[in-house]
Parts: sequence; structure tokens; C-alpha cells
Amino acid sequence: MAQPTDNVVDQVAQLNAARSLVLGDAAFYPQIVNGILPIVGASTRLELRRWGANFLAETFASPMLAVAQKEQLAPNVLQTIREILELPETDTAVLQSLVQTSASLYPLVFRHVVNHPQDSKSWETMSAIKQDILRRMDSFPCPVKLCCAKFIQRVVQVQTPGLISDPRRPEQNETSLAVVPRNHAVLSIPNLEAESSGLLDRLLGVFQEDISDALLVNATLNCLAPLIRTRQSIANKIINAVLEFYPAKHVRPPFTPTVRVSVKSMERTARALLINVLKKNPNHPLAGRMQMYIERLMQSRLEATDDASRKRGLPNEPTDGLDNAKRVRLNALSPPMLKIPPMAPGPASFDRLFTLTEDTGLSSFDVKQLPIDLVLKIVVPLLSQVHDSTLSQAVDAVRARYQTITKDQNLQWQQQQRAAAQDEDDDYEPEYQPMDVASVVSEEASAVAAEVADLQPELVSLGPFVLPQPPPLTEEEAGEIGRSAVARVFGMLNAAETSPAPAKSQSQQKLGFARLAGSTFDRDAWSVLLARLATRAPAGLENDQQTKGDALRKQTTISDSIRETLYRFILEDFRGRLNIAIIWLNEEWYNDRIQMKSAANHRDDTEEDSEPTVPLNYDTWATRLLDGFLAYLDSRDIKVLVRFLSEVPEITIPITQRVASLAKDPERVNLCVQSLMYLIMFRPPAREMCLNTVEDVYQTYEESRHAAGKVLAKWRPQSKALEPADAPESSEAKPITSEP
Repeated sequence: MAQPTDNVVDQVAQLNAARSLVLGDAAFYPQIVNGILPIVGASTRLELRRWGANFLAETFASPMLAVAQKEQLAPNVLQTIREILELPETDTAVLQSLVQTSASLYPLVFRHVVNHPQDSKSWETMSAIKQDILRRMDSFPCPVKLCCAKFIQRVVQVQTPGLISDPRRPEQNETSLAVVPRNHAVLSIPNLEAESSGLLDRLLGVFQEDISDALLVNATLNCLAPLIRTRQSIANKIINAVLEFYPAKHVRPPFTPTVRVSVKSMERTARALLINVLKKNPNHPLAGRMQMYIERLMQSRLEATDDASRKRGLPNEPTDGLDNAKRVRLNALSPPMLKIPPMAPGPASFDRLFTLTEDTGLSSFDVKQLPIDLVLKIVVPLLSQVHDSTLSQAVDAVRARYQTITKDQNLQWQQQQRAAAQDEDDDYEPEYQPMDVASVVSEEASAVAAEVADLQPELVSLGPFVLPQPPPLTEEEAGEIGRSAVARVFGMLNAAETSPAPAKSQSQQKLGFARLAGSTFDRDAWSVLLARLATRAPAGLENDQQTKGDALRKQTTISDSIRETLYRFILEDFRGRLNIAIIWLNEEWYNDRIQMKSAANHRDDTEEDSEPTVPLNYDTWATRLLDGFLAYLDSRDIKVLVRFLSEVPEITIPITQRVASLAKDPERVNLCVQSLMYLIMFRPPAREMCLNTVEDVYQTYEESRHAAGKVLAKWRPQSKALEPADAPESSEAKPITSEP
């Protein structure tokens, strides 16, 4: 017997070498498969059959081997598988591998028979294998049943009509009942379709059993995903069967931890299946039911499992010596009941209140005789040994005694009040008693002391407390405080720039010189506030009080610093902060006009020869702003310049001269001329001034004559600047017209 065993070991070693060869190069698969079939057949030993079944399962499931080669090898393997299945085989590994191989072979054999109707023997062998597996499925061990579920899924998938992706290339289409011709000699479409329907019902029957096997249910759920995805004709039937399956209803007591884990695994697999279906097709007709089913599985609690895991309830009757409001252990020993004697008769005292023993020796013992450290050494261990129930009983007894004493005292006090009320007599007149001399002397002394006290000053009633006036600020301190306040306002302006501004309706926007500067706390509001601090505050427009010269100089200094800071702030981003510049210049212009009006009224009232001087800031800062950002404008900034010129309150000659300086750059000639043309068209008060500027630009810069000439020809055709340009043209035209 030793020799055959050695031969089997050698054969297995050779077979393993062959497996390593095909794993390295898939081209050897046909040669190796055809060579090992006689070695691993039904007449060989169990070890060889086990190896052969495992190798065949790996071969037809390997992605390295082409489908065409698998289809060629499939008819050669069928007979070997059938012979092994016909044996009274009980080895789980062999049966498991054979069923897996059959699941891989079924679509290959089906397509082979479709393409080769004359090969009816292969289909008969495959049908015999299928019937044998389906007949013995219920008697197979659990691992083999899982493989049988996969086999049934393959049979149903093949024998159900699928989609035809390209009728012109049938080899690219999926293997299904749709590729079978209706007049096929071997395959009958109605019979195959009926068989697949019955097998699908058998596969879904696992969801309707009273007691479900978690492994088989999970395997079935995993096999249903390809059917739902590729076979739309049976997808709704499968989903409805899954939706009717609730794992919690398919378990029976006792609810062991294994059962609970099994139920959770089935719930998780079912939930994963439906979530995958919803991801593939969010608009599925059953999407609502699937979502409700998923939520129910996620939120459900097994009632049966909860009953098993719940804690034991309280007993119906309280246990002696135990608090019936708490959960206790039933095997716990009940603490002894403390015997509380009644309170000793006599007046109430703390000694009698806290005495809970009838022992006379303990009651009469004076604890004060013991040193405090000795008392602590005795009391602390005793308290640690006292039972909680005993301590609670003692505290309750003392509390009851105290409440009884309190009630008795209140009752006695009420009785005394009633007795005193009855004894009072309104007509009672006391008898005359001679005055005591000592009492008279004491009363006189108290009266004299009261008079002396009245003459002394009252130390408590001091009256209202007034803080002393702070010392006056120097000019440097006032300037520093003003600059710090301005810096804080600029900080708010920067913060308002970064925060998004809410949209305003037309009714909420109150623009103009009379609007409130701090009504909205946005960037425009802070800009108006800064501009008015620089313009109106030093001018004395908010109040008509006469200010002193020093104070005026201080305010002017602060206002100049605000103007300088505003100027630098705008130039840092003049395109984005152009609106702030326009607000500032409008306030400056308005302030200049109000100051001139106030100065004129003051001159009329005083009727003096001296004329008050008014500092005008609009022209100065408007030209400074233009000088600051004109150097950074290019030919594409026409909107920026036009907006600035159109929204400033007044166009002056210095402003037009700054705009005319743009013509020095040939690339910005159009920017200069178009800006001036906009002012000519839409600002009539400045039209003549701008036309003069255009004429000057026309005469000064050669590159601007084409654009400026068009403007002058339209708005000032009688301009003398156009005559020198027209004269050469007329002189050159004469020879042209005189030619024959």
C-alpha cells in the first residue's frame, strides 16, 4: 500500500508543476487541460480528483485564458465532470469545485451549441450535469449549496433574454436567450425560458423559508446583483422578493450571539444590494420602496433580540429592607432593620434629637473628653463599615424627629398668639406710678447726646459725587487721538470691503448729501463718514457755535490727515475704490460751496471791508487724484476714466488739462479723446471747456489729429485749428482734378 501512496504524491507534485507552468504562460492551458483529464478522472484516487476539480475550476474562471479557448475546451471537460458527479461522491471539496466549474462552463457550452447545432451531445451532457446538480442540491453540504446558488444564477442569466448590443457582430453580444435562433435544432426557447423562471423562483424561495440560513441568504443576495443589472425583464420580480424579506422575522429562539450576528449580516447584505441598485439607477420605479426598506433596516431593532437582551425587570412586590425604586440583586442579603426608639421626654435639644440608642451608658458618655485625633481614628473606620440602608434609616429617623419638633413649636406659638389677642383690652388704663429719678436723669443724658450728634457733620450722607474735570489736551495729544480714531474708522472700512454687502432695494437706498452716513454700516457708509469727518467737521456746519482759532487749527490738521489717508487708500486700488473717490470729491465740492455761502452771509452781516478767506479743497484733491491714477491707466480703462469724469460734481480746467496729458502717449490718444467727447456730449456746462481742450490736443499732438479732428468737425466745425489740416488736402486735389 505504500507504493500507491508514493505514486500519488509524485503525481500531485507533477500536477503542481504543470499548474505553475500554466500560471506563468496561459498558452499552455489547452495542452495541460487535455493532458490531465485521464489522470483526474472518476477512476482515480480522491486526492487526484480533488486536485483535478480544483484545477478545472481555476482554469475556466481564469481571466488569463481567452473565452474562445475556453469554449473549445468546454466540450472535452463535460464528460469527466459528469462521470465524477455520478459517483457516490461525498467529498465537499470535490463537489464544490465541480459545481463551480459547471457554473463557468454553462454559458460557454450554451454559446457553443448555439453556434454549432450539430453538437447535440455536448448539450445533452451539460443538461445531465445540470439536472444532477439541481436534484442533489438540497442534500449537499452548506459550502456546496452556496456554489449551487451561483450555478442557478448562471443558468437563469443564460436562459433569460438579454440585450443585443450590436446585431452585426453576434460574437460581441452577451450570452443569453436572445442569441438563440427561433428555429434552432437543439435549443427550444419556450422550454428554456420556462425552466429559467422556475429556477428563479427556486432561488428566491430562500427568502420565504421560516428559518433562513444566513450563509445561503447572503450568497443568494450576492448572486442577484448581476441578474438585476443585466436582465431587466426579471429585475422587478427579484427586487420585490427582496423587499418582502425581513431577516428579523426568520429567526427563532434561543437568540444566541451567533443568531444576532447572522441577522445583522443578512440585513447588511440586503441593504448593500439595494443601495447598489439605486446608485446604478436612481430613477428606478421602485426607488421609493427601496429607500424605505433601507431606512427600515438601518433603524430597526429586533424585537425578539431586544427581549432577550433586556435587563430583568423589577419584582412586583418590594423586597423587605430594599428600596423598591431601585434595581437590586435578588441574591443580595437584606440589611437589618434599625430599631429607632422614641425621642426622650423633656425639652428638645441636639443631644436628644440625635440619640438613636436606648443604651444609658452610651447616651450619658461625654465625647468631648476624647481628643480630636482619637475621635477621627474611631469615626472614619466606623463610617466606612456602616451599611447604606442603615445610614438612610438613621437619617430618616432624625428628619422625622425634627419635623415633629418643628410642628409642635409652631402649634405652641400659634396658641400663645391667640391667648395674647384675647387678653388685650382697649379700655385698659394703667395706674399712676411716681417717676423714678434715675430714669429721668438717663433720659436727659440721652437727649443731650442726641443734640450733640445732630451738631456733628454727617459722614455717610456726602451728596452727589462729581469727578474732577480732566486736564486739557495738548495739541499733540489731540492730534494723536484724532489720528487713532481715523485709523479705527479705516479699519472698519477695510472690514466692510471684505464682508459681502446685502442687496438693497430702491426704497432702502437714500443717496444724496442729506443721507445718514452710518445708517447701513457698509463700505459706502464708512466712506461717507470719513469724507464728512474731513470736510464738514472742521467747517462748523453741524453747529453754529464760534470756534476758537486753536481748535480750528487742530481740526484742520486732523482733516488734512484724513484726506491724505483717503488719498493713499484710494490709490492702492483705484479701480475697485473709485466709488469712494467719487463720494469724497462730492463731499469736498459740497463743503466748498457751503463754506463760500457761509462766508458771504458773514460778510453781509458784519459789513466790514475785510473779506473772509475760504480754503477750497475740491480742485486740489481732484487734480491730485487724477495725477495719482492717470499714470496707471491704459487704453482699456475707458470705463474707469469716463465714470470718474461723469460723476465728479464739477469739471474744471485743471481736470481737462490732466485728461489732455494722456495724449502724450500714442497708445492712450483714443482714451483721451473719447473721455473728452463723452463730457462734450453729456455735460453741457463743460462743453466749451472740453472743446477748447480737444482743439489744444489737436494742435499739440500729431497722433491725435485723426480722432480729435472728427470731434471738432462735428461739434466745432468753424474751428480755425481745422484750416491748416484742410489746406494741403485742397492744394493736392487740384492737380488730380486737372488731369485729362
